[in-house]
Parts: sequence; C-alpha cells; structure tokens
Amino acid sequence: MEKIEFLQKNLSFWNRLTKTEQHLLEQNAIEKSFCKGEVLHNSSEGCLGMVLVKSGQIRAYLLSEDGREITLMRLFQGDICVLSASCILDAITFEVSIDAEEDSQVVILPSNLMHQLMEQNIYVENFAYQLIAASFSDVMWTMQQILFMSFDKRLAIFLLDEVAKNHSDALKITHEQIAKYMGSAREVVSRMLKYFEGEGIVALSRGGIQVLDKKKLKGLLN
Repeated sequence: MEKIEFLQKNLSFWNRLTKTEQHLLEQNAIEKSFCKGEVLHNSSEGCLGMVLVKSGQIRAYLLSEDGREITLMRLFQGDICVLSASCILDAITFEVSIDAEEDSQVVILPSNLMHQLMEQNIYVENFAYQLIAASFSDVMWTMQQILFMSFDKRLAIFLLDEVAKNHSDALKITHEQIAKYMGSAREVVSRMLKYFEGEGIVALSRGGIQVLDKKKLKGLLN
C-alpha cells in the first residue's frame, strides 16, 4: 500500500489511468534502496527508465572519457529523474550516470512499462514530455553557468541554493563535493572559498562552511 500511495501522490496522471493501467504500474514499479555513494545507473548500461525519489538524494551527471564529471541535477524526495529514460523519449540524445548522494530509496518505472503506458495513454505521454522539458531547462541553466558565468558568481549561486535547501547557514559539505557538483576542480573551489572567507562572506571549517553574509553573496550576482 505504501508504494501505491507514493505513486498516487507523485504521478499526476494516476487518476487518468484505467484500472488495468494502474494495476500494471503497481505490479511493475520497482522499489530499491541504495547506500550513499552507490551507483544507480551508469551510461554504459543502456536505458533504465524513470526514477522517483522516495527518500534521500541522488545525482545525475555526465562523465567524460577522462573521468571528469559535470553534475546536471540533484534530486530529492518527491523528485523524478527522466534523464535515465533515453530509450523511451526521443528528446534525450545522451546517456547520464546516476549515483546516491545519501542513503536513498527510489521507485523505478522501467522503460518497457513507460513505453507501453505512453503509447496507450495520452496523459502519461504528456506527463513525460512536460517532465523532460523541465529537466532540460535545468540542464541548460547548468550549462549556461559553466560556459558563460564567472566562477565567483557560480559559487555564490551554489552556496545560496544550499542554504535555501538546507534551511541553514551552516553547510556540511566538503570542497571536493562542491567541485563535483559544479564541474570544477577542488583547487579552484578552495581558492575562491578562501577569497570569500577573506571578505567575511563565509567561515571555513573541516567538512563545513558557515555562510556569514548572504547580502554580500547576493551582491556578487549583480
């Protein structure tokens, strides 16, 4: 019943499904748990399907041949990752890797299931394409920052977003993690954080950052 309630709550098309389609979804949706750092999916494994986050946090990213990572998005409870469903959505022309940033529980809607539902129910198809449009908007924002925005502004945006997400000015995050999320080098992150510290914007500690002056951070965005 818990899985059904989760699907009902997070899939806006649920009430537009026939009883047969609802039963099909209930029977084929897969619940899985992943430990922090565990890989849910990598780009060499082909199509996974849609991933719904029940708890924890997952990260979707591109991985280059030389091992460089570019984080496309981080997803939290209630979020849905559609970038892992390339075989059912023609709009996706690249493969992503996904790992668990925290101990996480997810529900996977397999590609064959989604393909069947999209073919026979226009509401499922609309839902999928609305989701992919929103996801690509997030991806384009990430790429715009990487390509066209100075690193101090990018880091300011990142820190302000983290403060908002965590509802706290005290962030438990390492320079290495920030570099991974921002697609940069740890040395670049550390150098800019040191500058922020010198300006009285943040206080640095082992494994953490305290944001001292959000007004100054926001000022960097002007």
